[in-house]
This record gives sequence, C-alpha cells and structure tokens, in this order.
Amino acid sequence: MAMKTLIAGAAFAGMLIASVAAAQTAPFTVTKCDATAPVLGTIQLPQSVLADGKPLAAGSYQVRLTPDHPTPAVGQSAGAECWVEFVQNGTVAGREVATVLSGGETAAVAKGPGPKPDGSRVDVLKGGEYVRAWLNSAGVNYLVNMPLAREGRP
Repeated sequence: MAMKTLIAGAAFAGMLIASVAAAQTAPFTVTKCDATAPVLGTIQLPQSVLADGKPLAAGSYQVRLTPDHPTPAVGQSAGAECWVEFVQNGTVAGREVATVLSGGETAAVAKGPGPKPDGSRVDVLKGGEYVRAWLNSAGVNYLVNMPLAREGRP
C-alpha cells in the first residue's frame, strides 16, 4: 500500500511540475496565422530598414501573409510567428517574420495603444534602432520588428 501511495504521489508531483512549467513557458495563444486572407494592410515606412537582413527602402507597402512559417522556438506554438511580405507596385520587395498575437496579449509585448481593427501603425522604437510595423487584421495583431538600415550595415 505504501508503494502505491508513493508511486501515486510521485506521478501527481510530476504532473504538477509539468503543469507549472507549461504555465511559465506557455506561448501566447495564436488565433490566426494562415494565408487564407493574406492581405493584412498597408504601412508607410518612414526610414529604410533591414527585412530578413536585406535593405527595404522607406515608402508605402502592402503587407501580406505567406504560407511559410519559421520553425518554432522551444516552448513556442507552431503559429506564434509567420512570414509576411512587403509588396510595392505589385512586386515583393522584402519579407520578415511577424509575431502573431490575439488582442489581449499585445499589452505584454508592446506599450501604448495598438492600431484600430483592420488598421496599422509604424513606430520607431525607443533608442531609434528599430521600426515596428503593427497591423491589426480582424482583431489579430501582427508585429514586425526590423532594425533601421544604417551606414556600415548591409
């Protein structure tokens, strides 16, 4: 009887530890990262940035989802990030990974008000080193962080 109690206690402790660990490392809940409605919106980049390590000039871009997804990091759900393309004059000018968040999750990673539903905003982040393109499509937020393209950088 004591052995059964010990085994049951160990199993319970293992489940408890696993559930606490999962709660601490659980990824944000992703509600939509697919290309069934690929156009997320239009943004205006105020400065040149690096998108996927390649220069992307200042200007107006249509941002759309791709069917490609980066390999999730350990503890991250499969749809937490997706690739987006920046399209200008009908041509893909660049692409970058977007973090996908439902409405309530954005406060944990981004300060200030987000864009209105089906809107967008672009901010130069504190320190002036990065630009964040933030698009809200049907209540799902897509955040794309890109470093500014500066002399001495590709």
